[in-house]
Amino acid sequence: MIDAFRFQSPLCFLLLIPALAAMYRLWLAPRKHAAVFSSLADLKSLPVTFAQRVKRWLPFGYGLGIILLIGALARPQMGRSESIIRTEGIAIQIALDISGSMEAIDFELDGQAVNRLKAVQHVITEFVKGSNKSDLPGRKNDAIGLVAFGGFADSKCPLTLDHGALTDMINELKVPKPIRDRRGRVINMQSLQEELATAIGDGLALSIERLKNANAKSKVLILLTDGDNNAGVIQPMDAAKLAQTLGIKVYTIGVGRTGVAQIPREDEFGQMYLDRAMFRIDEALLKEIAATTGGKYYNASNTQALREVYADIDRLEKSKVEETRYTEYTELYPYMALPGMALLLAVALLWQTRFLTVP
Repeated sequence: MIDAFRFQSPLCFLLLIPALAAMYRLWLAPRKHAAVFSSLADLKSLPVTFAQRVKRWLPFGYGLGIILLIGALARPQMGRSESIIRTEGIAIQIALDISGSMEAIDFELDGQAVNRLKAVQHVITEFVKGSNKSDLPGRKNDAIGLVAFGGFADSKCPLTLDHGALTDMINELKVPKPIRDRRGRVINMQSLQEELATAIGDGLALSIERLKNANAKSKVLILLTDGDNNAGVIQPMDAAKLAQTLGIKVYTIGVGRTGVAQIPREDEFGQMYLDRAMFRIDEALLKEIAATTGGKYYNASNTQALREVYADIDRLEKSKVEETRYTEYTELYPYMALPGMALLLAVALLWQTRFLTVP
């Protein structure tokens, strides 16, 4: 790829100073009159011949030739460069809670109240793809996967560099909803209650399974939840100890805060209304999981705090990128030297023949 132009010896352009000064003195400075005439009015009416026009331009041709030769001495070069980029990315597995409590409305996006899941989806997308607004550069060299969990854990996307497909998967996640028959009766009540629970241990275990064989210099698991472990078959600390054994670092994020928040509910007629409910985050558990694996616990009680959490993780977990650039230069001085010499020879020849002045 041609991407560089330079002069190898730019100091040669300093020769332009004495060259231009000499040309001014020889050709452009006012000259003393050799003879005095009473009037030149009659001579001005004579037609200007082609030879006279050419003679007027000879000094400028001589000066251009000098400039071209000085430019040739500066050695103009065009570079053709090739880059070899070596990347050593990080394998990142995101374990995202989609239990019922993630519908609590206590976050904001662009001044609008949104639920926890919507805020998390938005910030994760910024973390993966980059955002100037949030000062996140993106993770283009990292393989990232997604596990979603409520009462059950489900692998939604394997580790991939196709971050467009990954973020599409993230933004399609929804909290499980009731399914009603024609009479309005909920027909999935039992499974719905199970799906709306929070199986932190199962989400961790499945994420570790997807991450353990990744070919990466380091492996990171980001767990986001707003509840406590109340479902599943695997205890969270058992999964944390497995992550520690496998060298997987777990960052835990408590989304929202313990307390009362609004949440949408559906009545027996399928109509939505806002209710107030108490929510609890098991911060002690999340801190213990992070400490066991060498990670870090964060609490993100609002959208800006969530952005700051991801910015901190982005600073802590850097991918290694090395670039080696090779540049080969082609000399361009003949394209200036040859025209410059031709101009000087032509001017000298004309001065010594057609425009020779005899004292």
